[in-house]
Amino acid sequence: MLPTLRQLQYLKLLNEHKSFVAAAEAAFVSQPALSSGIAELEKALGVRLIDRTRGQVIMTAIGEDVLRRAEDILARAEDLVEAAKGANRPLAGRFRLGVIPTIAPFLLPQALLKLRQEFPQLRLFLREDQTSRLIGSLKSGSLDAAVIALPYDLSGLDHAFICKDEILAVMPKDHPLSHEAEVEPEALKSSELILLEDGHCLRDHALAACQWNAPGASDVNQSLNGGFAATSLNTLVQMVDAGLGVSLLPEMAIEAGLVERSSVAVRHLRSDHAYRDIVVIWRAGSSRSAEARLLAGVIGRA
Repeated sequence: MLPTLRQLQYLKLLNEHKSFVAAAEAAFVSQPALSSGIAELEKALGVRLIDRTRGQVIMTAIGEDVLRRAEDILARAEDLVEAAKGANRPLAGRFRLGVIPTIAPFLLPQALLKLRQEFPQLRLFLREDQTSRLIGSLKSGSLDAAVIALPYDLSGLDHAFICKDEILAVMPKDHPLSHEAEVEPEALKSSELILLEDGHCLRDHALAACQWNAPGASDVNQSLNGGFAATSLNTLVQMVDAGLGVSLLPEMAIEAGLVERSSVAVRHLRSDHAYRDIVVIWRAGSSRSAEARLLAGVIGRA
């Protein structure tokens, strides 16, 4: 006896909500119906998927493996439905797009306007989050595509290029380097370097722009571990404007007016690596790959 999609959906919701009552509400069924569905799934597979102790819901080891496979099956089933609905209408209906925070406010405004003009039937659902979590959502089927920056590990994913985004040096207006047209990355080492906190890929891209993520750059990494870190680009600009140090910012953020209300100086880096690639990514083999490529093209033109 094969599991049903409904049973697999119950398992996914139970893992998300960690409660039979909450999972049942999310599935629009009664709690006994959901419990029965999970029991039938366990019987069909011949294994215990859930440990029920003192009101807690804990996945067993095999339950974790079944859940991962269930999410893949559900994602493919959703792909099937969406592909059938939009067979003759690309980018029509629901499309769930993730975007990282260092891209969303600067790239999306014009892109959304362009998408609305070219695809009026598109219902775009946006989620802003860090790259690692967006990729997890892609692989679990919670998202159809995401806009991120490379380099990043894209195992199991395909991607389409949007544009290159230069990484620029930002410093207080009275900083000695503000008189230079271009800044040598090595020259920044004498200043306090302020970047986004761990978890934001822009931090890694900024270090790569100066080649400070290489094995021989341990002195920079050590100084960063004990220095300042910002939670957003707006905060980062304010810290630089206050004279707390220098930073590295993406060109798209500066062109969008991020530093307009500050008095910081912006300079190009003298480096062949001072850029990040902005791309759209999606699950390898997804039925929505053609739409994701189309989306990348529209965003690139915007």
